[in-house]
Amino acid sequence: MVSVELQGMTRKFRDGTSIGPIDLSVEDGEFMTLLGPSGSGKTTTLRMVAGFIIPQSGRILFNQEDVTQLTPRERNVGMVFQSVALFPNMNVYQNIAFGLEMANWSREDTIQRVESLADLLGIRRLLKRKINEVSGGEGQRIALARALARQPGLLLLDEPLSALDPQLRERLQMEIRKIQEELGVTTIYVTHSQDEAFAISDRVAILNDGVVWQVGDPQDLYDRPATEFVATFLGSGNVLSGTLIDSTDDKILVEANSGQFWIQGSGPKGSQVKFTVKPEDVLVSLSPQPGMTGAKMISVIPQIGAFRVTMDLEGKTIVALVTDETVAWGLKSRIGETVSFDIRTESAVILSD
Repeated sequence: MVSVELQGMTRKFRDGTSIGPIDLSVEDGEFMTLLGPSGSGKTTTLRMVAGFIIPQSGRILFNQEDVTQLTPRERNVGMVFQSVALFPNMNVYQNIAFGLEMANWSREDTIQRVESLADLLGIRRLLKRKINEVSGGEGQRIALARALARQPGLLLLDEPLSALDPQLRERLQMEIRKIQEELGVTTIYVTHSQDEAFAISDRVAILNDGVVWQVGDPQDLYDRPATEFVATFLGSGNVLSGTLIDSTDDKILVEANSGQFWIQGSGPKGSQVKFTVKPEDVLVSLSPQPGMTGAKMISVIPQIGAFRVTMDLEGKTIVALVTDETVAWGLKSRIGETVSFDIRTESAVILSD
């Protein structure tokens, strides 16, 4: 298999958009996901790794070997696009076998490889079907089999499941991850869905404006976002900014939007502090409590296993997750009125920006 390293990779386009510089390492056998909003540079980055776009500066290394100027064929990568782009004039078997025949594999080896992949992906019964006779989910399995046929050292997946319905997408996510683990193939996956990225990845790289903002395993990214963009994009935190007004050995008191909040950290009095706290670490009370901050109740929305509570703190939206049904319905009866909330001190994270 292959390890991948992007070193200062950049590319500028005629419309003024640009990518990079991007520095990113993907370990041998790792499942890395590029996650970000539309236009963040995910697909362009993937296409540079594949060799379809050549960076203007920087290097792309496969197993410490510079492949920046090599063609896609010379890089030994398999790629699945958002549009599966299967050959409509060929049946399923022929689509999977196409790359092997182009590489002059023997007929016997080709049959064995195609049938082996068809068994792995659960599509053996489809091998004689025409492409217009398969479903969207089956088409993605066929495209994946075709990408894996020549035993690539690197598998690149560009939002392969975005056109599928949620239930099928979730099932195929798990299948792709299972196959990746079984084959041990290094994989870079592009998506704009946090749920998808967090469900299947070893690590996730958050992209925006053509650069990588943060890389980490899903739990670490959710618990400790480094910047306001990462926190808000992942939906993992309320972001507040204020002034440090007091401190102890390991905690600081920050005044933000008329509220005062103790968080872990240090710094000089009078300095500006921006921090985030996850909705599940916001504590809400039906009535005013000493040391808590008052906010106006906006809404209570049922979710699976919890209620999403939204409050207004002087124009700043605060979101909490409440699991106690009695408290949730009590809060719903107080919409438009003032309730109190506080945060778990140890769960607040100071942001670098």
